[in-house]
Parts: sequence; C-alpha cells; structure tokens
Amino acid sequence: MKRSEIPSLDDLRAFEAVVRLGGVRAAAEELVLTHGAVSRRIGKLARDLGVRLVEPQGRGIRPTPEGALLAAAARAALDQVAEALGRIRGAAEGPVVLSCERSIAMRWLIPRLGRFEADHPGLRVHLSVGGGRPDLATGGAGLALRRLDFPVEPGWIVEPVVEEAMGPVATVAQAAAFRGGDYVALGSTTRPRGWADWLGLHPAVPQPREIRLFDHHVLAAESALAGLGVALCPLLVVADDLAARRLVAPEGFAADGSRYGLIRRGAGVPSAAVVRLGRWLMAELDRTVREAQAASSPASANS
Repeated sequence: MKRSEIPSLDDLRAFEAVVRLGGVRAAAEELVLTHGAVSRRIGKLARDLGVRLVEPQGRGIRPTPEGALLAAAARAALDQVAEALGRIRGAAEGPVVLSCERSIAMRWLIPRLGRFEADHPGLRVHLSVGGGRPDLATGGAGLALRRLDFPVEPGWIVEPVVEEAMGPVATVAQAAAFRGGDYVALGSTTRPRGWADWLGLHPAVPQPREIRLFDHHVLAAESALAGLGVALCPLLVVADDLAARRLVAPEGFAADGSRYGLIRRGAGVPSAAVVRLGRWLMAELDRTVREAQAASSPASANS
C-alpha cells in the first residue's frame, strides 16, 4: 500500500485505543471524544479498508484477526511516535511526578527506576510517596500508583492493574519455626487486623506467640529478612526477596479482594511521558506478580 493510501491517522488512533482498552467508552475517555465520534471513526476505518475490524464479545468488543493485526501495527507505530516526541519534549516537559505507596516505592519501584530511565532517555521521573487518596489537583502528581481502598473521584481516570495478594514470608529458619508454632508474627499498623484475619482463614496454622506491628510493611519485611519473625506482607513488597530466595512463603499468597490502580486526572490529554510511564508500570507489575507467584508457591518454598 502506498503512503497516500494509508487511512486517516485519527481513525487509526481511535481504533488502537478501542482495542487496547477493550471498548469504545474507555477509548472515548482517553481521547477526550464522544462515544459516537469514536464509533464513527471505527466505522469509517472499516469502510476505507473494506474489512471487518471488530466484533461483539459479551458486553464489549474484540478485534477480528484482521483488526488484531492492524491494532498491533498501529500501537507499535504510535509508540515510536510517542518515544520520539518524548525525547523532543523531554527537557521542556520536565519530569513526570509519580506518587506511589511508600512500601511499594521503596522495595519494588526504586530498584527498577534506573532501568526504566536507561530504556527511556530524556524521560525523568520525580518520585513522591504517600498512601490513600492522592492529591492530583494540587499535589502536582501526573500519575499515582495506589491500592484502591478508597472512593474514586469522578474526575479521575483509573486503570486497574494487579490484584493485591497477601501471605507470610520468612527466612528458611523462621519458616521452620512458623510450621512448628514457635514464631513472632510481624505486621503493619496500616492493616492492624491483617494477622487476625489471615489466621482466621487458615485455622490449621499454629498461633504465634506474639504479634508485633511496625509502621509500614517495608519495616516488617526488613525485620523478616533479619530473622526476627514471620512477616505478613503484600506480594509486591517482597517479590524481589522471593525471586532471590532470601525469603520463602510457606503458605503462598492469596488475593485479598483489592487491586492496585494507576490514577490520573481526567481533564486534558495525558502527556506522552505519562502514557509511556503508565504502560511500563502496568507491564512491569504484571511480570513481577507472575514471577513472584511462581517463586512463592508452597511447592517452591518447600523445595
């Protein structure tokens, strides 16, 4: 196909967003267009190409084989354009302000930021830490990574990412004490009933001789590494320790019904830097959880 025969880039951009986000409504919110405008662009693109690009799936839609091929090519091309624009605008835009939960920032994000910035030259990240509802209006954050345990503001755009999973972790020696019922349970004051709730769901596990709470999960994890007891922690906080076999998870991890989400203001189109950082975070979180779940299975812990 000649370049002069390539369909409208606006239509391609709308189609790529619909496939990536799984629906017209979400694409319309991201592109700051009406539902009808996005639908018309998809219809026009299909007519221009003479092929069917999407088909119904439940309450949503999915791409046809031809649509999946086109969406993948459009996404790769748009990513290249975003990368180039990010490099051009990097100095002018300044750093992306990312607000992240403290324990996740210290034990998961910071060890990975160097690799991110090496892979994205010209894109700088300014990291701030905090929990609960982020202040996107006056706090200056372009993006926030939070556990979604609070009401979401109507003007926010939230992309749910990985599920929260909790489980006890310990050194090999402390794991043996855990199984024998002679252990100190370490937890966080941010979830003061964590151990009581977890033990209630695992009646076969012996009760600890003491429950000791720290201000944050990062302190509980560090205490477990020091051999002070068995820490009940989120999977993301101890993922690297599990992968390196510094800690084991004698009972594995289980989802607690909550999720983490990436949050940004709904007003205006996000910068290319915010989009690239968000996509990287989603991919890295998904990879981390898959690898850590494999490393923390009870069979792996006992091997």
